[in-house]
Amino acid sequence: MYFETIKCEDFEVFNLNYHNKRVAKTIGKNLNLQEYINPISDELLRCKVIYDENEIISVDYFPYKKREIKSFKLIYENDINYSKKYLNREKIDELFLKKESCDEIIIVKNGVVRDTSIANIAIFYDGYWIVSKNSLLEGTTKTRLLEEKNLVEKDISVEMLKKAEKIALLNSMIGFDIINEFEISD
Repeated sequence: MYFETIKCEDFEVFNLNYHNKRVAKTIGKNLNLQEYINPISDELLRCKVIYDENEIISVDYFPYKKREIKSFKLIYENDINYSKKYLNREKIDELFLKKESCDEIIIVKNGVVRDTSIANIAIFYDGYWIVSKNSLLEGTTKTRLLEEKNLVEKDISVEMLKKAEKIALLNSMIGFDIINEFEISD
């Protein structure tokens, strides 16, 4: 099973086209998520759509409050695959538990910075924003910003990450969230 996390606010559903594209890529057929999503209030909501190859299983809404993230623990893990937005996040949850006193983790696979537990990551380095060419998951916000030519896609080394002037987390709920002051621990 798979899921999509979709931002809803003021009864508006955000970036649905990108979520529909990812669902189609995941299961090999089109599902129009708009037919299933009806926000329950005007507040900021996280809509969670669970589906499989055949159907939409459930649509749930949760009030959303953004987490404050300022510190990151580097987690080196070569044995991880999250190429589709699987409902089973056991491996990512297991890695997240290794964050120690940090707010979030950054997963490094085969020497390349990939993602955090909840978002793609971009760095401001040498005057432009770079997003990992080999993210664990192709996020909808990453895809949109690449299409809009707001990001450059290339491999991010740990050295580049540590020298970055600022970083940004990208996901459907927070958009492109720039973090100017951050700490990274090994």
